[in-house]
Amino acid sequence: MESALTARDRVGVQDFVLLENYTSEAAFIENLRKRFKENLIYTYIGSVLVSVNPYRELEIYTKNHMERYRGVNFYEVSPHIYAVADNSYRSMRTERKDQCILISGESGAGKTEASKKILQYYAVTCPASEQVQTVKDRLLQSNPVLEAFGNAKTLRNDNSSRFGKYMDIQFDFKGAPVGGHIINYLLEKSRVVHQNHGERNFHIFYQLIEGGEEDLLRRLGLERNPQQYQYLVKGNCPKVSSINDRSDWKVVRKALTVIGFNEDEVEELLNIIASVLHLGNVQYGGEEGNASITSDTQIKYLARLLGVNGAVLTEALTHKKIIAKGEELMSPLNLEQASSARDALSKAVYGRTFTWLVNKINASLTYTVRNGRYNQLICTNTTHLKFTAFIVFCSFEQFCINYCNEKLQQLFIELTLKSEQEEYESEGITWEPVQYFNNKIICDLVEEKFKGIISILDEECLRPGDASDFTFLEKLEDTVGGHPHFVTHKLADGKTRKVMGRDEFRLLHYAGEVNYNVNGFLDKNNDLLFRNLKEVMCMSENKILTQCFDREELSDKKRPETAATQFKASLAKLMEILMSKEPSYIRCIKPNDSKQSGRFDEVLIRHQVKYLGLMENLRVRRAGFAYRRRYEVFLQRYKSLCPDTWPNWQGKLADGVAILVKHLGYKPEEYKLGRSKIFIRFPKTLFATEDALETRKHSLATKLQAGWRGYSQRSKFQKLKTAAIAIQAWWRGILARRRAQRRREAADTIRRFIKGFIYRHKERCPENEYFLDYVRYSFLMKLHRNLPKNVLDKSWPTPPAALVEASEHLRKLCMQNMVWNYCKKISPEWKHQLEQKMIASEIFKDKKDNYPQSVSKLFVSTRLNGEDINPKVLQALGSEKMKYAVPVTKYDRKGYKARPRQLLLTSSSAIIIEEAKLKQRIDYGALKGISVSSLSDGLFVLHVPSDDNKQKGDVVLQSDHVIETLTKIAICADKINTININQGSIKFTVGQGKEGIIDFTPGSELLVAKAKNGHLSKHSPSSNSIS
Repeated sequence: MESALTARDRVGVQDFVLLENYTSEAAFIENLRKRFKENLIYTYIGSVLVSVNPYRELEIYTKNHMERYRGVNFYEVSPHIYAVADNSYRSMRTERKDQCILISGESGAGKTEASKKILQYYAVTCPASEQVQTVKDRLLQSNPVLEAFGNAKTLRNDNSSRFGKYMDIQFDFKGAPVGGHIINYLLEKSRVVHQNHGERNFHIFYQLIEGGEEDLLRRLGLERNPQQYQYLVKGNCPKVSSINDRSDWKVVRKALTVIGFNEDEVEELLNIIASVLHLGNVQYGGEEGNASITSDTQIKYLARLLGVNGAVLTEALTHKKIIAKGEELMSPLNLEQASSARDALSKAVYGRTFTWLVNKINASLTYTVRNGRYNQLICTNTTHLKFTAFIVFCSFEQFCINYCNEKLQQLFIELTLKSEQEEYESEGITWEPVQYFNNKIICDLVEEKFKGIISILDEECLRPGDASDFTFLEKLEDTVGGHPHFVTHKLADGKTRKVMGRDEFRLLHYAGEVNYNVNGFLDKNNDLLFRNLKEVMCMSENKILTQCFDREELSDKKRPETAATQFKASLAKLMEILMSKEPSYIRCIKPNDSKQSGRFDEVLIRHQVKYLGLMENLRVRRAGFAYRRRYEVFLQRYKSLCPDTWPNWQGKLADGVAILVKHLGYKPEEYKLGRSKIFIRFPKTLFATEDALETRKHSLATKLQAGWRGYSQRSKFQKLKTAAIAIQAWWRGILARRRAQRRREAADTIRRFIKGFIYRHKERCPENEYFLDYVRYSFLMKLHRNLPKNVLDKSWPTPPAALVEASEHLRKLCMQNMVWNYCKKISPEWKHQLEQKMIASEIFKDKKDNYPQSVSKLFVSTRLNGEDINPKVLQALGSEKMKYAVPVTKYDRKGYKARPRQLLLTSSSAIIIEEAKLKQRIDYGALKGISVSSLSDGLFVLHVPSDDNKQKGDVVLQSDHVIETLTKIAICADKINTININQGSIKFTVGQGKEGIIDFTPGSELLVAKAKNGHLSKHSPSSNSIS
């Protein structure tokens, strides 16, 4: 913590004890302001933590922060709520003493959040097991449940706790939380029936209405509109921007399940909550002062939800049972009395249900030992107590709260002085008595037997006659009117009377003056419920209400204790519990009333500093010495400031500290040396020491850097040198072993090779197997390097004698593989082209002179486009699909006159076209054969049957693409084997048994003419025809 002192001008001191002007309230608040502006919300007063609500989330509650404070000395790190939680936990573990953490502050100061942070810290940092995890979950989930049923929106705080809470967490001998217990104090039951303007009822009512499922609301008889219920409209504030009732409802339902509520218990609990809302809507009317219920609807809902008889409930809400001389009489109630009875029942039902809820949570947190065996170490516990600070309002509940704070202040001062005195005595330091305001006089004024305000209030509530709040005030004036801390309008001077009402009395508390309005004191203190209403509740079939309203109450003739007496007894028991524990304190401060982050309201904060007694606390703490530390801590931090203690002190710690402070020039009145600690009286002495250390750090840092760099480089060099030598030696050995291994292997190989060569012509044996394997391997590797590149490459390495057969198999496989790979790469179009070329080759290869020139020419699908064929021809073809078309020259059968024609091939026939006419159709089935010469001409003859009347004889045609045309005809007609290639001449039928002859003679140029012998003469070049 001392490391932050150098920045004290900017961020203030982390401990108010180190304030130079510690008696100045302005200096105190200025230090708070500095830290608040830097988002440093935590500050110490010795071991007391002061927390300022930042009204926004700060990144100081992560798991990393929890680990930072876990197991660390309280003053080693900056102030934090985790430090308080961890210090209490470690003290409990090491000292085996029960601990308590008291959290106090105004509404909205952050008490609820502080308790949550403590529980979260324990949940994360404490040892865990499956059973422990269940307890942790239930401890954490108890918060949203208690907040829903016990918190409400007030003018000062949107999530204000309307009850005091004492939470007891039990740990086993391992330090794991294994159980817990919660005690609630002074639930503000009056909020159920009335709220001030701008405030709300308890959260659970709004959560149920906003978040409840439609089926649930229908069963409970509720509407999704808070304005429909009298108990929710008094404050005229059904919605709050910072509260999401719908999502909070889901959280509460989940929490109830985690804590251990079954579905029946949840249903009955919600029945009670809904019944309170219905009670508020019960309306009265009547004549002559006798009240009667005007609507039966609410009574029907109440009878079903509470499990009671509707008629009996109606009578109980409109009549009062009186027992006189052993006889029971029913007295009718007027409108005011009936309304009060209804409200009293609502408060009683809700208040007792809240107590039952706390007991149910306690039952789920109860530590049960397995197999009936107890741990040898008694479970210790740490306590969290949360109460509101002083309130300068005037109700009965606030009177009780302020009385509680007086008792806590009394306890706080006593324990603080006691711990200070014990520390001084244990260290052998003379204790100087501290003057402080002892508020025992105020506590006695409130609680003294027979004479205290509570006793007078009880006496006025119990006495016969017309007792009222004003008679109570008069009784106070008569009994304690002379007390220096009590004032009323009647007893006050003229100036005070101007600011006091006639129905008020004033108490001068330790934190300031507070006025109390006596209106409602007697009613709230009595907190009575008519007997017949109790009887109705005792008859309820709701299992929760049967536990809340015990039938023994009806037979108990003793008058129940008043609310003030019950609270006084509970407080006395609480003080007894706290006195048995080691306390830690958290004081919460609200920076402004508007809940704005970053806003620091000095007037409001000065008010809280006063009411929380922080200046009194600081004064007590600073009465002696402002700073104290153990010798080892002080010497470890400041030893560098003295040559005799730097860098290490080998002697006794006390001697080392004495030499150090002598060197620093401490005056005798500035410090004292105890048995294990040094005590420094003035903060300025510590500040001067800390400033000297800050200056010294620069020279130390330079020396340390230089020394470390030299050491680091030397160490690095030595490591590198050692590593280099080791690597060199290792690598040399590796290389030598490798060379020797290679020599041995080479010698063995040469030896085996020579022996194998000698025995190479013998059968395989151990002497030649290596050689033979090598020969085979060499051939295979040579073959691998010289495989044929394509199917036309016929090269193949010569195999050794032993591998001739294998080589032939490999060659065939290789060729098959290349062919297969080549085939896989062929596209469908190219495959069709090759198939046609294969057929052409089969027909014309080595038979017709112009075939070689056609090989390189690709066959096309047709030689005529759609525009080249007359549309009438296409129309005449109809559905027949044209497969090929080519222009041809037709020679007449008689005069051999050449006529241009078109030849069309379909799937069934070959058609000769003359312009727009189908001159001749030759079915493939009727085609007897095809004749062509062996020369380079393009002339061919289609032979048809002579007895076919449709045909006039064979057809003589000439095509410039004769190879392609005849191949197409052969494929379409499936007449591959009917093409005849003739040498010299071709005979053909002219018609009616007559024959014609075509003579083919080689010539220098192409010439077609009728010879003198009547034959068709064809002169063809030997190799110039292109097809």
